[in-house]
Amino acid sequence: MRLTDRSVANILQGYCAAAGLDASTFGAHSLRAGYITTAAERGADLARIMDQSGHRDPRTVVGYIRRASLFKGHSGSGFL
Repeated sequence: MRLTDRSVANILQGYCAAAGLDASTFGAHSLRAGYITTAAERGADLARIMDQSGHRDPRTVVGYIRRASLFKGHSGSGFL
């Protein structure tokens, strides 16, 4: 059975609620954005990231890569 975007969101929100987190602040996009940010931070190739994330436009992925670089050398980066 294929997971839909709604079923992924429901699963994620269920786990957030069980952990005592505000489930309304998390969604399926949070997982996708987190993956891309982490992959970019670790130096993954843009084409590989796009293959995994399903993005067709590299400009979208580059936006996440810029966000990842904001944390490089940040005083709190050891806590992320």
